[in-house]
Amino acid sequence: MKHRYLIVAIAMLVVALGLSAAHAMPEEQAPQVWVARVDGVIDPPLATFLTKTMARAAEANAVALIIELDTPGGLDSSMRQIIQGELAAPIPVVIYVWPEGARSASAGVYIMMGADVAAMAPKTNLGAAQPVSLGGEMDEEMKKKVVNDAAAYMRGLAQGSGRNADWAEQAVRESVSLTAEEALAQNVIDFVAADRSSLLAQMDGFTTKAKGLELRTAGAEVVEVGMSWWERLLHVLANPEIAFILLTIGIYGIIFELQTPGLGVGGVLGGLCILLGLYSLQILPVNYLGLALMVLAVGLFVAELFVQSYGLLAVGGTVALVFGGLLLFDVPDFLRVSWWVLGTVGACTLGFFALVLTAAMRARRAQPQTGRESVVGMRAVVVRPLDPIGTVRLQGELWRAVLESAEAEAEPQVQGSGGQQVAESEFSAGETVVVVGLDGLTLRVRREQDEGGFR
Repeated sequence: MKHRYLIVAIAMLVVALGLSAAHAMPEEQAPQVWVARVDGVIDPPLATFLTKTMARAAEANAVALIIELDTPGGLDSSMRQIIQGELAAPIPVVIYVWPEGARSASAGVYIMMGADVAAMAPKTNLGAAQPVSLGGEMDEEMKKKVVNDAAAYMRGLAQGSGRNADWAEQAVRESVSLTAEEALAQNVIDFVAADRSSLLAQMDGFTTKAKGLELRTAGAEVVEVGMSWWERLLHVLANPEIAFILLTIGIYGIIFELQTPGLGVGGVLGGLCILLGLYSLQILPVNYLGLALMVLAVGLFVAELFVQSYGLLAVGGTVALVFGGLLLFDVPDFLRVSWWVLGTVGACTLGFFALVLTAAMRARRAQPQTGRESVVGMRAVVVRPLDPIGTVRLQGELWRAVLESAEAEAEPQVQGSGGQQVAESEFSAGETVVVVGLDGLTLRVRREQDEGGFR
């Protein structure tokens, strides 16, 4: 009987454990679609973010990564880094030009042709993918080589993704552009979708040509990923205009610190801006002629502080700074520092030096505030009687003092400290005397004068 109860108890325990295990089993997770937003110039920080995001999405077993794109183009090296990431990703990478009014120009077209799926929102456009010279005007032979290389690269990307390779090559050679509807009609893109939900619905069941992957996006969970604050900061610093402004502010700070010595706000702020600007110089292609002009500008600004050129050196430095900013970066024209930024910086620089020079001239004309001259003529209060040597209080400080007679030059009396003539009369504590000189740390004082002479 006891064995029967034991068997029943064991059976009940097994059933209970089975139910608990069944309850603890997770439900089948819904497929995930990762979404990343790209807005602005294609630069190294952005390329690094996108390639890392592709790897993270693959590790999370996402069914696809959608990159919502709005870009005027960017750097060739960053573009190729993104395309290599697209081709190597084990999951479908979708480029979606969004929102309405967005564009995918220049480097953005190459990135779209390398994607597994290319889509656009209505009222968007793509095209104008002809390479731009970064080192000035190219001769015809060099230009031909560059264009042929870019056209072959674009054509290969389009063919690999099953898109219109002829138009892709034309976009490079002739800088043609298309609207979303025209791109769909000419087999340049795969879908036109008004929003993300419409895109997910249209992509469901689509098989990519390059990788042969079938998308299952219906009912997928959308996971939005964005750049961290540090990545966003690096992306901002990669902007040539921001870099130029930071370098200029750094120059202002250093000049201000030289004008008013002492490690203060100007020195700290200037040093920080210079460091951030140097980071920008590290990640952006630099034209050394522009950099040399900016170094020349700094030299002229520093010389202005020590040479009375009446502003001529400051004007020359401003001209060098403006042209240095114009030539500083080897980037396409649409990425160069704009003229309105250069003009604003030039005007601010001239205004800055006008204030600095005015303050310097005012300081030169001002009476000395330290040393022997600063105490002559001041009134002091006797603390220890002067007979003829004692102690006085001057501006809250105690000084050793010797009493000098006003008639010392005409009628010498008692020799005092330092060989000075001193009076024989005593000054009591609390009386007021006037400082007439300073010998080392000893004040020479005499009676206070009024209109009638001495009193």
